[in-house]
Amino acid sequence: MKKTLHVTNGDSLNDRLLTMKIDGDYAVWREMLCEGKTIVDLASSAFRKTRVSFFKNKYPEQAGDYDEKFGSQLAIIADAHHYEEIILWFEYDLFCHINMLACISFIKSLGYKGSVYLVCSGRVSGEKDLFALSQLSDKQLLIHYKDKVLLNNHDLFIADDLWRLYCGKDPLKLDPKRAKDSNFTYLSNCISAHKERFPSVITGLNTLETNMLRLIRKYNIKTPHQLCGYMLNYQGYYGYGDIQIKKMITRMSPFFTDTEGRLTLTEKANNILDNSYNVFKEMKYPCTLGGASKYEYVYNNDNHQLTKAQ
Repeated sequence: MKKTLHVTNGDSLNDRLLTMKIDGDYAVWREMLCEGKTIVDLASSAFRKTRVSFFKNKYPEQAGDYDEKFGSQLAIIADAHHYEEIILWFEYDLFCHINMLACISFIKSLGYKGSVYLVCSGRVSGEKDLFALSQLSDKQLLIHYKDKVLLNNHDLFIADDLWRLYCGKDPLKLDPKRAKDSNFTYLSNCISAHKERFPSVITGLNTLETNMLRLIRKYNIKTPHQLCGYMLNYQGYYGYGDIQIKKMITRMSPFFTDTEGRLTLTEKANNILDNSYNVFKEMKYPCTLGGASKYEYVYNNDNHQLTKAQ
């Protein structure tokens, strides 16, 4: 039997695979590299320092045990040469894909000679929606495992290249077409979703922020907590968790009010949606996505391109 290392996208899936007695050793990926500044070399002190600083600033409750949570798991992956194969368990969304790119880049930097496979959830036969790994039944998980995809050298190169570009200062170089001829079914969608995290050249809000206003307008949403639920359900390819969505709701709170037990948009918010009113300057705050500042670039919906903000 081959010696296998499973790299899972979180503790809940990890626990489930252990319960299902899927053979091998396990490392849990406990990072969220889709947010905050990132450094290419995960083994470097600069990476650790940068990430700890990000968590202390944005998610202080999670900063204290960074080495125990993530460093310990990275150390398991760093011993990859002990294993004949590594199996990556990541989902179709941006949150997972950025982590996956970083993980592959790290494995590549080790000069790993074994086989690297990917188990990726998303489309399920006969279903309209995309499914997370956690939403699959045990039977479906086993089918996904059996159908795991062997990543070739070209795939590994693309993942490493895109991770380096993501960590770079110029997001204009990130092109969804780079992923087209690879075994990463959802990667081009995730790159497109990443570009849409930058503010719209027209309104100054990004796609998710605009979507929040549209949800408030469309549905009878009574509380920020309920709004969080709607955002989680209608976020497409982002894969954000509730702690990220709640931060976004707090930032967007000037655009809605509680009117007789229902959230309603302010006049300014309606103006954004109906008349393309631009709030770029008032929304601007220190925010880094990989290697780029969110407000140094703007997204053009017409051609799906980023340009430098004026």
